Amino acid sequence: MSSLLNVFKVPELRKKIGFTLFVLALYRLGTHIPSPGISIDQVRRLSDQGNQGGVVGFLNLFSGGALTQFSVFALGIMPYITASIIMQLLQVVIPKLEKWAKEGATGQKKITQWTRYVTMALALLQASTFTYIFHRGDFLGAGSNFDLFDGKFTPGRVSLVVLTLVAGVALVMWMGELITQRGIGNGMSIMIFANVVSRLPASLNAIRTSRGLVIFLLVLAIITAMIIAIVIIENGQRRIPVEFAKRMVGRKMMGGQHTYIPLKVNQAGVVPIIFASSVLNFPVLLSNVLPEGARAWVSNNLAKSDNLWHIFFYGLLIVFFAYFYTAISFDPRQQAENLQKQGGYIRPIRPGRDTETYLQRLLNRITLPGAIFIMIIALIPSLLLLLLNVNNFQFAGTSILIAVGVALETVKQIDSQLMLRNYDGFLEGSATRRRPSQLVR
Repeated sequence: MSSLLNVFKVPELRKKIGFTLFVLALYRLGTHIPSPGISIDQVRRLSDQGNQGGVVGFLNLFSGGALTQFSVFALGIMPYITASIIMQLLQVVIPKLEKWAKEGATGQKKITQWTRYVTMALALLQASTFTYIFHRGDFLGAGSNFDLFDGKFTPGRVSLVVLTLVAGVALVMWMGELITQRGIGNGMSIMIFANVVSRLPASLNAIRTSRGLVIFLLVLAIITAMIIAIVIIENGQRRIPVEFAKRMVGRKMMGGQHTYIPLKVNQAGVVPIIFASSVLNFPVLLSNVLPEGARAWVSNNLAKSDNLWHIFFYGLLIVFFAYFYTAISFDPRQQAENLQKQGGYIRPIRPGRDTETYLQRLLNRITLPGAIFIMIIALIPSLLLLLLNVNNFQFAGTSILIAVGVALETVKQIDSQLMLRNYDGFLEGSATRRRPSQLVR
């Protein structure tokens, strides 16, 4: 509590937190304002479908319930996340983007600008797609008679809805960047955190109401154990010791320092889960154009999260994308080249190719337990549904993984600001405090 009170003793930090909460309040307000031109009665049916999980439940996760309400922020922050991932993947295959990534702040500014362009293009595509899908209503099953437009699917109404959704994405993107610049933490991550956390109380209450107190307490214990495990794994890293050779610069002896390269156990974060869910849900979204036999198999297996085929493919895809994204985000060859240029080496590994081979082998070994961990976390909701018949807590593993990860990063930023001003932080006790003169030295 003393550390929490220290947050409000720093005027600058207090203003940042207040600004962040204000923007989040506006964002959550926008998620409850329906888009013009749609039927409110059909929106209620869509909301009930989202509470039952499935494809709609997954898409609804990152929008904080805005999609099933078809609000002005229905698409949420997902177009920006997808655009950011695409731009990061393209840096490997497009030399121009790779050059920008190495230019520092100037190059990052160009990448950010192009990320915005890709975001708006994806928002236009997704808005048009969802408008058509929710007009057809086939994802609710044959004969559902669901139409978000109540049969009035005119070009004017469609254009109004699509324009509203695209404008909502632009506004959400701007609000996220405002939080990053003037608030605390990463704006986009904070907004995802708000969306995910907003769904948890309703899910827990649904479990308590439908399954009783015993199952509710059991699920609560599982969630607590998951949070503890996620905190441990997210902070877990393998530190590779690096030494720098001494060299003369003018009349001074430089180098001779000891540092380390931190390799996180979960290097890919929650990205493999997002990729795997998107790939697995893609056949479900396209099941209407598949042959009759394939459509029945997809509906009976991939569309049901408690099916063994769904669990098997989901887990396999998570492990694959964990290795795939880790290979993109951490390049052993580039790390080895940078160390060699700076005069650093890993004892007793020779610089150059041997260092690259050593880092690659170590990265493969560390990625495996991290991939298995996030696979277990992601599959817990399916296992709960299969073993305990708990069907009101879809994608809890993904939700908690995102929430805990974002919370840890935000707390670390607040903690660093407190320690900079000689206050006790959340992560460091009073025993590690240093006087300003000691910090200068």
